[in-house]
Amino acid sequence: MIYKSFKFQLVARVIVLLVTMFLFTNLYNSDTYFFTKFLVFVAVVVQGYYLYLSVEKSNREVVHFLESIHYDDFTNTYPEKKNSSSQASLYHQFNEILDKFREIRADKEAQHQYLRTIVQHIGIGIITFDELGEVQIINNAAKKLLDVKLIKNINQIGKTYPTLLESFSDLKTGGRDLIKISKNDDEIQVAVYAIELSLLGKAFKLVSIQNIQSELEEKEMEAWQNLIRVLTHEIMNSVTPISSLASTVETELDDFVKAGADVAEIKNDQIEDFYLSVKTIHNRSESLIKFVSDFRNMTRIKLPALEETKIADLIQHVTMLLKPDFEQHNIEANVSIKPDLKVMLDKEQIEQVIINIVKNAVQALAADEKENKNLTITAMNGESGGAFISVVDNGVGIEEEALKKIFIPFFTTKKSGSGIGLSLSKQIMRNHGGSISAKSKIGEGTEFLLKFPS
Repeated sequence: MIYKSFKFQLVARVIVLLVTMFLFTNLYNSDTYFFTKFLVFVAVVVQGYYLYLSVEKSNREVVHFLESIHYDDFTNTYPEKKNSSSQASLYHQFNEILDKFREIRADKEAQHQYLRTIVQHIGIGIITFDELGEVQIINNAAKKLLDVKLIKNINQIGKTYPTLLESFSDLKTGGRDLIKISKNDDEIQVAVYAIELSLLGKAFKLVSIQNIQSELEEKEMEAWQNLIRVLTHEIMNSVTPISSLASTVETELDDFVKAGADVAEIKNDQIEDFYLSVKTIHNRSESLIKFVSDFRNMTRIKLPALEETKIADLIQHVTMLLKPDFEQHNIEANVSIKPDLKVMLDKEQIEQVIINIVKNAVQALAADEKENKNLTITAMNGESGGAFISVVDNGVGIEEEALKKIFIPFFTTKKSGSGIGLSLSKQIMRNHGGSISAKSKIGEGTEFLLKFPS
């Protein structure tokens, strides 16, 4: 609409100018008075000048409007006259566009302020800095944790927390680290997470820092409580019958001694009772010694001697060792392994882990009365790198409450189990930089998953 109005006025001015020039040309070649010719000539000049001013003014206004947008200067307004001229329509549209930009900028500023308020009040420390270490954002939680009021460059942290600064520099996108720092003569554990960003071609790094000391202490206390509960349970199971039987034997022998009876007068059935009591004491003592020995072994796991190992050979060796167990309980073992899959691991330690898991699966299947007993071992590359070994059985399954505790030392659901196999396996996998997990459904079976890093 504006363009059409402007075009109409421009065409009208050009037509008037052309008519005036045509008139001046005809008068110039005629015998008309010089003054008349001069007046027509002046009219031509005036018409040309006003045409130039009209175009130039429109150009200046458009340029001024575009400069306002370019420099984010939306303070200007254009006077709107209540008429139908093209200029009035143009000013009206300019003002509407500037109002829209002002609205967009106000909305962006409100969102920016909103996000900044969230960042400042979040409980996790957040710091962003560029390649030169210049800090853009440091929230209140980070200031409180690092005990600083304001830092302009991330290198200022290095004076007080050199290990923390080193972690900030070394961590790449997705990197995590646990750092111990000293604060007010106390040592606290800090979790650090980093992500690298790029904004308008400039690289930034965002790091989050969180004091996890209280959480660690809580988990440590919970672990100790669970361990003490299991230890006292196992020890009391052995010590109680030992104490009871020893007391019984002591009482009976004391009666003989006080009565002055001869040893020859002790009856055979009494001697047999003494023998069974002493034998039971011996067995329970041996069991207690084995329990203490197992506990000691848990604290003496060697660091893995990593070497490139072909998983197919490792699994084949395990299945050959346990083949008699499969045949005894009519278990069909299925193995699916990527032929060329190789992983850096300690062969002896991981073999023991797999044996523990497969034996648990065999025992679960042996307790099941179903006819089709299947055990499946799978080894493949992981989707995000590394490799995994999966052991799946279709046995009786594990109760959900027990599933949460199976990796706790000495916890067991088996009558003859020691409860250290899976806890040892977890430590071994952790030492390899990997993990072990389990999921189960009652009546459907259980899966144990070993994950190895790339």
